[in-house]
Amino acid sequence: MRILVTGGAGFIGSHFARCLLDGRYAGLENCHVTVVDKLTYASNRDNLPPAHPRLSMIVGDVCDSRLLSEVVPGHDAVVHFAAESHVDRSVDDPARFFETNVIGTQRLLDQCVRAAVGRVVHVSTDEVYGSIPTGSWTEECPLEANSPYAASKAASDCVARAYWRTYRLDLSITRCANNYGPFQHIEKVVPRFVTSLLTGREITLHGDGSAIREWLHVDDHCRAVALVLGKGRAGEVYNIGGDTEMTNRSLAQAILALHGSGWDRVRYVADRKVQDRRYSLDYRKIQNELGFAPQIPFSEGLADTFRWYRENPAWWAGTLDEVDPFCLDEVVMEPVAG
Repeated sequence: MRILVTGGAGFIGSHFARCLLDGRYAGLENCHVTVVDKLTYASNRDNLPPAHPRLSMIVGDVCDSRLLSEVVPGHDAVVHFAAESHVDRSVDDPARFFETNVIGTQRLLDQCVRAAVGRVVHVSTDEVYGSIPTGSWTEECPLEANSPYAASKAASDCVARAYWRTYRLDLSITRCANNYGPFQHIEKVVPRFVTSLLTGREITLHGDGSAIREWLHVDDHCRAVALVLGKGRAGEVYNIGGDTEMTNRSLAQAILALHGSGWDRVRYVADRKVQDRRYSLDYRKIQNELGFAPQIPFSEGLADTFRWYRENPAWWAGTLDEVDPFCLDEVVMEPVAG
């Protein structure tokens, strides 16, 4: 079996590719993996094995139809992770997000239809649902995206559904909670908090830190994607939840405790221009149909993630001087007791 993984040098895509190469998913143990990745700031060739007999690496853009027409044929399945994914960057440069996430998805799926690819999984996010004050989103909830990033992913979900409905492409969509784990770019909140502490800097919290996110370890997420790839139904959406909801303040407290630091290492900055207050996924569908449940307790996964960043500074130290998207339009606020 030959599987094409787009965005396979990024955080989540590379974890999925490594697990495939390690034979961790039933029925996919001996597959050949082709990774297509543009190798932007958020991806890294070092996230993948330097050499592997079942791995092919192609540096390229999912918006490049010509490249895709050469790469896609011959693959039995495509797992589409490639995306621009940071909310703050989408506010600053929305066009790039719509080009990659919407046009890139359309061009990839067009080539999947032309090449008669047998199975496609389109990987999306819980942010397409917007914000939910109480309860949890089911797959039938309307898409009410609030940021350019979320809107671009919601649009890409619609493109994916249209290719299933119009062209009968055997395609499923997954929508996951916030991911964390090793190899995540330090623009994202968990590695940003960790690496800030490890380098003697302060943690910066948006607003009063009360926004609530649901957390899912990358290994649990990728295991769920593999289940959907193997047994998911065409045209269906599957939420992938993590069972752990917490405010950003509570997340900061947990990471401070791992570092042995106090609340004096926290600084408050202006809230995002658009800040969803709470995310929460109802994932009973994938649980009942495919037998998925998260296996990594958040406290254990967070401790392991902290340890990985502490032990691998060479992987992330070179990115510290990049523009910090968490501090765009930064305004220091009065501290709130931890």
